[in-house]
Amino acid sequence: MPVVAFGFFLISKYTCKGAAVWLALASLFFYSFWSIKALPLLLSSVVINYLFGKYLSSSIHTNFSDEVFRKWLLFGAVSANLLLLGYFKYVNFFIDNFNFIVGAVSLNKIQNLEVVLPIGISFFTFTQIAFLVDCWQGKVKERKFTHYLLFVTYFPHLIAGPVLHHSQMMPQFVKKESYQINYNNIALGIIICIIGLAKKVLIADALAEYADLVFKNASEGAAPNFFSAWYGTLAYTFQIYFDFSAYSDMAIGFSLFFNIHLPHNFNSPYRATSMIDFWRRWHISLSNFLRDYVYIPLGGRRAGKARRYTNIFITMLLGGLWHGNTWTFVLWGMLHSFFLIVNHIWRELGFDRILESKMWTFISWGLTFVCICFSWVLFKSESLTTAMIMYKSLVNFKEIFVDINIWAYTKLLYQNATSWMFLSAGMLFFLMLPPTHLFNEKFKENTVAYKLFESRYVLSFGILLMISVFTLSIFNFGKHSPFLYFQF
Repeated sequence: MPVVAFGFFLISKYTCKGAAVWLALASLFFYSFWSIKALPLLLSSVVINYLFGKYLSSSIHTNFSDEVFRKWLLFGAVSANLLLLGYFKYVNFFIDNFNFIVGAVSLNKIQNLEVVLPIGISFFTFTQIAFLVDCWQGKVKERKFTHYLLFVTYFPHLIAGPVLHHSQMMPQFVKKESYQINYNNIALGIIICIIGLAKKVLIADALAEYADLVFKNASEGAAPNFFSAWYGTLAYTFQIYFDFSAYSDMAIGFSLFFNIHLPHNFNSPYRATSMIDFWRRWHISLSNFLRDYVYIPLGGRRAGKARRYTNIFITMLLGGLWHGNTWTFVLWGMLHSFFLIVNHIWRELGFDRILESKMWTFISWGLTFVCICFSWVLFKSESLTTAMIMYKSLVNFKEIFVDINIWAYTKLLYQNATSWMFLSAGMLFFLMLPPTHLFNEKFKENTVAYKLFESRYVLSFGILLMISVFTLSIFNFGKHSPFLYFQF
């Protein structure tokens, strides 16, 4: 990062185009560091999609045959992207299910293919599909190849998002301000990076140890008791938020070094008081993509209630498949579609207006949070068997009211005091603190705090606190786990 930033601003003194090329080459180097063999695939995808997009947006055709041809060209280009994604991500999933079916009738089975999933393929595929559709609709204004290459491969977002839209990024690569050193942006970027680093290393990785232990035992057939099941589920619920939120924060922070503003991906999703509200707050870039390029093209809410619910089901099913190639991800998408449909029916019946009160808001939040936790069980489980073991333990109320053992539970609580402390800290974090992308705005709105911050003593304390958090995170690197979303 220091080498890339230094080279970027050094080159930008002489040529902005050269600085953009430098950043694109650095992004390609960053990607190839994972696997040089995957680099030709990424480059081929970028070049071919750029050529498709260039033709689709070249002019507004009035000739009917040209319009028909452009539609078929768009269909072919999008299909090619989906087939590429499908081959690497789902070919063995289909082979396994085919073998399961033919095994029942004693037919020959197909051997699984040795396919290595290219890192970030879901993100750069969806990014380019959106670009192609917008080219066809005539929405794309900036078409320089260097800026397109940088838009797709830009290293802060390349591995785990957010899913970027060309209108959010390519115009920024044109502005001269993007190629000038902005010390305020760098300072803010450092702060956001350290917050993200702390979320990942100090909270998410600590919770991962406990979540992995509970789910691993369940995958081996050992059913956890009621408290252990909830403890493992809550640990994963917080882990996946702090892990993915940490990546998004660090992507935003690093981008500020280059005066690039990435869209925020989270808005305190666990404060949501309904599943509709949750999907407006969680993985916002993916939610927007599914809405704009799947749900609305299917007809959205325009074709009646039955069609609307069908469209929600299809959209969330595809959202589940996007995340992974197992039946647990498929069922995770279906479960969220069920939650959303029930939520929409509830609103259409007017219950949300009738039951307006602080107490009902709290109940709505609690119910929503429990639904979210239940859905994460499918997301975490390696198989449906593991998920069923966890679900049975989560609703084993008999263990509390009938087979209660106060001493055993007290001992369990004492043995896991550290983990419960992390869970409590995580809950306080997302319930009380503002989202990262808002903390700077909130801080400036509070004039008293802003004036206080101008004091060199408070400023020194803030710098010391950041250094302490950074140092503490560095010392915990040895216990790290990979970012969760790189595999999706």
